[in-house]
Amino acid sequence: MSAPRILVVDDEPDIRGLVKEILEDEDYRVVVAENGEAARQALRERRPDLILLDIWMPDVDGISLLKEWSEGDGLPCPVIMMSGHGTVETAVEATRLGAYDFLEKPLSLAKLLLTVERALEVDKLQMENIGLRRHSEPVVEPTGRSAVIQRLKEQVKRIAQHDTWVLITGEPGSGRETFARYLHAQSPRRERPFVEVGVSSITRGNAARELFGSEEEGRIHYGALEQARGGTLFLDEVADMDMEAQAQLLGALDTGSFLREGGTEPVEIDVRIIAATQRDLEQEVQEGRFREDLFYHLNVVPLRIPPLREHKEDVPDLLNYYVDYYVTHEKLPYRRFDVGAQNYLRNYPWHGNIRELKNLVQRLMILGAGETITQEEVVAALGQVDAPPAGGGGFPVSFDQPLRQAREQFEKAYLEYQLEKHGGNVSQTAAEVGMERTHLYRKLRALGIEIKGQGR
Repeated sequence: MSAPRILVVDDEPDIRGLVKEILEDEDYRVVVAENGEAARQALRERRPDLILLDIWMPDVDGISLLKEWSEGDGLPCPVIMMSGHGTVETAVEATRLGAYDFLEKPLSLAKLLLTVERALEVDKLQMENIGLRRHSEPVVEPTGRSAVIQRLKEQVKRIAQHDTWVLITGEPGSGRETFARYLHAQSPRRERPFVEVGVSSITRGNAARELFGSEEEGRIHYGALEQARGGTLFLDEVADMDMEAQAQLLGALDTGSFLREGGTEPVEIDVRIIAATQRDLEQEVQEGRFREDLFYHLNVVPLRIPPLREHKEDVPDLLNYYVDYYVTHEKLPYRRFDVGAQNYLRNYPWHGNIRELKNLVQRLMILGAGETITQEEVVAALGQVDAPPAGGGGFPVSFDQPLRQAREQFEKAYLEYQLEKHGGNVSQTAAEVGMERTHLYRKLRALGIEIKGQGR
């Protein structure tokens, strides 16, 4: 973990030294650069949290540097301009290019500290707002009063105090990201960024740029490891990472540093990594799809998030939470679930877990009318039966989830039905479903289906 890192760029040694001393007294980490080229080099070596930039320097002026840094991905962090001979036009141009503020020399130290503090706070709030726009579920603390969830929250609080890496497992929609954010919020890194990377969304061959960043023609793209510096990097669906990306990540974790694509200066790693997956990573290792050494790096502390069916007593609280959420954030008319509807949903199988519940609440509040939500309305909104009856009728798969997850749920329900139909006889089941027996065994293991009965 590290305090905010500030880059001070000024060609006057006295000013550099004074500003550095004042900021370090306030527990900031300070790097100085005497000209534009030294500032460029400092940015290549490590992304700062804030830049104090002089305008008039011998090699390149601060406005030109500001324009250069604002191109591409935009400014890497808040920039505060400093000048002893600034004009209104210069200040306007700096603001247009994205500078946070403009300080006149001689510097007022009180104003300098206040401006730095506010700039860092605004940047933090902007990052949080970006996160909230990406994730419409800003849960600070996981909802639920059941013994299962209370124990899990206490476990997370204990883990959070130790700066170890964590591997979160659980079914889709069960709340893995919510608990990852909760863990970050309980940790000493809480004031630093929480950066999520959806591994499955990274295109093959592009992982290096997404994770480690790149340098091209003097422009720097900071990857997720640098964006999360001092904070937490959340690797969602880490099992989807291709082997090349796994090798690159492992190399970085082994050495504690990495190179950006096209870069020559190693960048130190200062993040806590929380990885999440819905798959059995040990099984993925055995089948050669995930590196064993990377698995042991990530699996320092395992954390299992239970499916909603294992804490159904939390369903009423979750229903109330999402009703309040949509009333507050989407201005939907308030509606309440009556006792019959709540009781029905407590006994519903929730194949899509909390995500399915959230989507159901939203659907009922948008499409329904009247203050009360009844059991009949809930059944109609679900539009499905709880489980396949004899003969395979019905469709026990939630439509409120990605296709791959829905397909896995269907395969599991289908194969469980076929196994039960054939008394657990795998050979007969394989013949019925048209699969080779050893392939069926692998599929059953991958889906977590226990073989009962004859088992042959």
